[in-house]
Amino acid sequence: MLTFFACLALLIIGYMVYGKFVDSIFEPTDKTTPAIEHKDGVDYVPMSTSKVFLIQLLNIAGLGPIFGAIAGALWGPVVFLWIVFGTIFAGAVHDYLSGMISLRNNGASISEVVGKYLGPKMKAVMRVFSVVLLVLVGTVFMTGPAMLLVKLTGMSLIFWLSVIVVYYFLATLLPIDQIIGRIYPVFGICLIIMAVGVGGGIVLEGYNMPELTLTNMHPSGLPIWPLMFITVACGAISGFHSTQSPMMARCLINERDGRKVFYGAMVAEGVIALIWAAAGVAFYNSTGGLAAALKAGGPGGVVYDVSFTLLGSIGGVLAMIGVIACPITSGDTAFRSARLTLADWFKLEQVKNTSRLYLAVPLIAVGAILSQMNFAIIWRYFAWTNQTLAMFVLWAGAVYLYKEHPEKPYCWMAAIPATFMAVVTFTYILQAPEGLKLPVSISYPAGFVFGAICLFLFVKNTFMSRKQEESSQESI
Repeated sequence: MLTFFACLALLIIGYMVYGKFVDSIFEPTDKTTPAIEHKDGVDYVPMSTSKVFLIQLLNIAGLGPIFGAIAGALWGPVVFLWIVFGTIFAGAVHDYLSGMISLRNNGASISEVVGKYLGPKMKAVMRVFSVVLLVLVGTVFMTGPAMLLVKLTGMSLIFWLSVIVVYYFLATLLPIDQIIGRIYPVFGICLIIMAVGVGGGIVLEGYNMPELTLTNMHPSGLPIWPLMFITVACGAISGFHSTQSPMMARCLINERDGRKVFYGAMVAEGVIALIWAAAGVAFYNSTGGLAAALKAGGPGGVVYDVSFTLLGSIGGVLAMIGVIACPITSGDTAFRSARLTLADWFKLEQVKNTSRLYLAVPLIAVGAILSQMNFAIIWRYFAWTNQTLAMFVLWAGAVYLYKEHPEKPYCWMAAIPATFMAVVTFTYILQAPEGLKLPVSISYPAGFVFGAICLFLFVKNTFMSRKQEESSQESI
């Protein structure tokens, strides 16, 4: 239990100390934000900071910090380390930079932001990559909650999928303050209460939570590196978040509140992931027990068991509603963000309903078709695509910081986690079942070589390029 409380304290301290340090480097100002300068009543809508924070939290806290954290708990309490340090030094930095850089660029979609700092070729890649990821996210967050609703109500999966599809269509199409701005803050508060209830139940009921060990406790012996880092997904770092941050960059009325919204929401998600990982580690007494529960009922079954056992019937229903609302309120904004990405890409105005319809209908249709595929397969591809996007965004953040502060080493704040994620994602796709299925003797060294190449290219195109320019000027 000591490990759990220590990790919880570290997350809070990380927000107060490292989050403040990151914010001081970015140097927020009092200049007019896009929400006010480009107010259009549809996507650029000024909102209070508290409301923007709760919407951002619901946007990013889908199934990842719950399902991903539960699956990550199969490796034992070592997962706590990745959730804590991944959140503080990678995930929250990623979310903050993606949101604040977008804010400085009129709320531009993340593909446009990355393209500005990594070049036109990367912009083209990111446009496609972002839309594919967002549709996958929307599909995952369509199927997952529908499965939970089936378990809770006994009604058919097709019925609940249809209900969710209709809701997604409306949330994608209507102005952001008509549905999202009204219901998200309420569900955000419910999500926080649910997490506190589950965490309190684990502690007060006296469940045996093993203390920190670096031993691999996975029942199947799957390696910690890199599988655990990909499995936890949104609970530590998520490229999906960078597609959501620009939406809130279009609603934030004060640039100085960026740390609370972007860095703070990711830390809050880290806390939620930590609680569910702790529940996964402790509730079934062993990782073997957790594995059996996952095999029998999937992550939704685990959430059901934990919620009703710890919180009783009423509390269990409320907790399940929170867990169901959480992914739904990420899925709708995934499709909304996909619409905005395509609009930015093709320079399509989005004030008229017909303009939004042309993009919303095909996006939702594709998601509905993909929802009929195997959920486990969709989740694995989402998890890898998600973390790979995070790597690209961190590299863009590193270039931005270098350009803003060429004489200071601030760019390493993003370049170090970007290198780490480059190694993780490349190693994973080489050895994963859905990847090339190569042995670790090949995937491990290849992953580190790929990370080294990415780091070299960053140094070459920043520090070395600058030195060459200075030498040329001196020779003239």
